[in-house]
Amino acid sequence: MRLCLLIVSAVVVITVLIGILAGCSSSSSSSSSTPAGSGLVNVTVSDPATCSAPSGPFSHVYVTITDVKVSTNANAGDNDSSWVDLTPSLKNAPAQVDLLGLANSNCFLADLGDKLELQPGSYQQIRVILAADSASSSVSNNKCGNASNCVVLASDSSVQPLALSSEATTGIKIPSGQIAGGQFTIVAGQTKDLNIDFDACASIVVQGNGQYRLKPVLHAGEVATTSTSINGKVVDAATNAPVSGGAVVVALEGKESAGVDRVIMQTLTDNTGAFVFCPLSAGSYDVVIAAVNGAGTAYVPKITTGVQPGNTLGTVTLAAVTGTNTSPASITGMVTTQNASNAGASADIFVSALEQISGAGTFYTIPLARLSSATATLTTAADISCPANTDCAMYTLQLSSVAPAIGAFNASGTSYSEDTTTASYVLDALAFVPQSGGTPDCSPSEQKTIPYSVTAGSSTTAQTLAFTGCQ
Repeated sequence: MRLCLLIVSAVVVITVLIGILAGCSSSSSSSSSTPAGSGLVNVTVSDPATCSAPSGPFSHVYVTITDVKVSTNANAGDNDSSWVDLTPSLKNAPAQVDLLGLANSNCFLADLGDKLELQPGSYQQIRVILAADSASSSVSNNKCGNASNCVVLASDSSVQPLALSSEATTGIKIPSGQIAGGQFTIVAGQTKDLNIDFDACASIVVQGNGQYRLKPVLHAGEVATTSTSINGKVVDAATNAPVSGGAVVVALEGKESAGVDRVIMQTLTDNTGAFVFCPLSAGSYDVVIAAVNGAGTAYVPKITTGVQPGNTLGTVTLAAVTGTNTSPASITGMVTTQNASNAGASADIFVSALEQISGAGTFYTIPLARLSSATATLTTAADISCPANTDCAMYTLQLSSVAPAIGAFNASGTSYSEDTTTASYVLDALAFVPQSGGTPDCSPSEQKTIPYSVTAGSSTTAQTLAFTGCQ
C-alpha cells in the first residue's frame, strides 16, 4: 500500500527492500493559495498488492495511522527538535486504512489530512507512526476489534491482530535511501505531493506461533494528485490468453548505486492479465515479469527497461519453458546471524534472486512467482539445526530455469532479445534489526552468494549466507 502526502515538495519511497510509489507526481505551484515563504503538504495512502484474495491469503490488511512526520536531518533521533508533524489532525482521529482496499481514480486509498504549511528545505527522513493496540478504542469504526492493526484471512474471514514493536511509539523510519532522489525538497510558494508506498504484502510475516507480525517495507516519492501510471497486460505467448492459474508477478524496479535493480513496487495481474502501477514518482523504471501457471509450468521472465510514468507496455507475451521438465528450478539455502560476541542474534532477512543479463551490466531482481512476491522474508531464530553460536533460517526459492528476455521500452512496440541459455542466479540477502521498520543490521548488512546455474525441476544448495556483528 502507498501513502501519498501532498507536500510543497516531498518525496518518500518504501522498499527492502526497497520501492518507489506509483502514479503520483508533483503538482503545479499555486502561489495564490500557498503562504509566502513556505509551502503546503497533503498526505495520502495507496498500494498495488500481491497478497489480496482471490489469489492471495488476505482479503483486508488494516493499519491505523496516528501521525506522519519529516525531518531535514537524515540521522534525527526519536526526540530530535527538527521533526515536523505533517498530520496533526490524526492524533485525535487516527485513520484506519485498508491497504488492500479499492483506490480512487487517482490511485490513492486515503487522504491523511488537510494541506499543511512546511518550511523550505531538504527533508531526508520520514516516519509513519501506527496506533498501539492500547489505543484501539479510539479508532472510529475499528475493523480490528481489540487491536488497532490486523489482517483478515481470505480462507475463513477471521481477523488476526498484527503485532508491532517500536512503530507504535517512534514510527516506521523511511531514511533518505528509501526516498526518491534521496530527499524531499520544499521550495517557498509551491504545493507538492508526497506519496508513501506501504508494501503491505512484503511487510506481513507469519511467525512460528501462527501470529502475524508487521515487518514494514516502505518507500516514498514526490507525486501528483492526478496520477500517471505504468500499465500493461500479460498473456501466454502460445494462447494469447491470460496465464491460467498460478501467478504472474510484476515488479517495478529501480537501479541503486551498486548496480542492483531493487523492487520499488510489485503487483499481480488480474484475471484479464492486466496490471497497473500508480501513483508513481517521476523517473525511469524497469518492469520485470515472472510467472508459473496452474499446472506448475514456469515461464521465461521478461524485462522491459527504461519505462517512465505514463507509458503503457501494451500486451506482453510470456513463453512457457519447454523441454522434458518445465517446472521451476529450486535454490535452497541457510542464513545465519551472530552478534559481535559470537553468539546467536536474531535479524529480519530479505532474500532476493538476482540475475545479471549479458551486456546489461545490471543485476535484476527476478520475482518468485510461486511465492507471489519478488523477495522472500525470513527472521533468524535459535534452532537445533543452526550452526553453533548462531541463529538461522532456511529458504527455498523457485525460479525459471531459462534466462530472461530483455528489451528497452519502445512506445511503438518493444523488441525483446530472447535468451535460451540456462539461468544463473546470485542470492542476495539484506539484514535488518527485527521489527525496526528497515534499520540495517549486522556488519556488513548485505551478503551475496556466488552465481548458481540452475536446471528445471532440480534443486541447488547455495552457500550459507553468514551475517556477523548483528545487534
